[in-house]
Amino acid sequence: MKLLKSWVESANSATTDFPLNNLPCGVFSVGDEPARCGVAIGDFVLDISALEAEGLLTLADQPLFDVPFWNELMEAGPTVWAEFRAQITAMLTEGASKRWIIEDHLVPRAEVSLHLPFVVAEYTDFYAGRHHATNVGTMFRGAENALPPNWLHMPIGYNGRASSVVVSGTDIRRPWGQLKGPEFEAPIFAPSRRFDIELELGAVVGQASTHGQPVTVAEADAMIFGYVLLNDWSARDIQAWEYQPLGPFQAKATATSISPWIVMKAALEPFRTATPPRDLPLLPHLVEPGPMLYNVALEVGLKPNNGSETVISRTNYAEMYYSAAQQLAHHTTSGCAMNIGDLLGSGTISGPTKDSRGSLLELSWGGKEPFAIAGGSRSFIEDNDTLTLRGAALGDGYRIGFGACWGKVIPALADPYARKT
Repeated sequence: MKLLKSWVESANSATTDFPLNNLPCGVFSVGDEPARCGVAIGDFVLDISALEAEGLLTLADQPLFDVPFWNELMEAGPTVWAEFRAQITAMLTEGASKRWIIEDHLVPRAEVSLHLPFVVAEYTDFYAGRHHATNVGTMFRGAENALPPNWLHMPIGYNGRASSVVVSGTDIRRPWGQLKGPEFEAPIFAPSRRFDIELELGAVVGQASTHGQPVTVAEADAMIFGYVLLNDWSARDIQAWEYQPLGPFQAKATATSISPWIVMKAALEPFRTATPPRDLPLLPHLVEPGPMLYNVALEVGLKPNNGSETVISRTNYAEMYYSAAQQLAHHTTSGCAMNIGDLLGSGTISGPTKDSRGSLLELSWGGKEPFAIAGGSRSFIEDNDTLTLRGAALGDGYRIGFGACWGKVIPALADPYARKT
């Protein structure tokens, strides 16, 4: 597919994340005005809530955009999703007859504040990247036992906290927790010393499933509304002490940052690609009926306080061993019902080379091999570092981007239990 030309000139740039082919969904506000739904187009945000209120966008018998989140459109289903994209595309296409009306509803992106784009119902994070799982397993169990016996048979995951999900740009305070390093006879309660990121893509579930009824991989794929960049902030030292026998808990509860724009699945369709060859055959209920991944180039930047950014990793979503559709289908095998607004983290997306690793744990090999950044080096995140995830599917003269997903790590509280009077 080639670039779709828009009368919004900035949307025709080869460098914008937001051409007419994209139309990602977000929530924005200007000054003290209420937050509302908008679509990014070039250097602007199209005010979707205003279009609906004025009768310029009609999709259902009831309003879908009188609320500051996209869950109502998700609930309306895939047919309405497609109609939404068709109507907005027609409004913004080069030569559109109603341009003079639509122009009044464009807001410069530089003037807006961005908010969580949807109400997160529940959050599940997976461990589905082969390179990441192999690297971490090798560090802690040795190369021969890097992957646990179940890993090649199903996507491994854990249920996280929906309350931990925050929008890009939110400061992330270094967490306190129980730490038990080899230098301690007993655990101590202290700020995390090995704070980390995980570069992920998050799938946004747009349709519910029925309790007690599993869904197929194909059905799961149809349930997905779109994708966001996702940073699963991780306190590795807290995790090392707590994760046996039940897995991550407080180590992953500090925050999960997502990009402010949901890239609808339809925008990514031209970039579908197959999962990698299988070491072992999957059980029938997890076999993909066709290509289920997307060719999305990803990178991580690290900027120290008052310093310049260094891109510390470049990788691709196509490196995943399990797709979001397989993760979603697996999630339902026990009869677990999925809800509109559920968020599924892909798991850390690492590639086969050192410069394509998606976490600092891997990049520094557990802290033993600090990596270079502009003006210094890092093993884990230091206070006032800003970590930024970026991603885009690259087309013929255009890109389908997510916008940046960033957060600045601020110092831990001096006394987490101090109460102001």
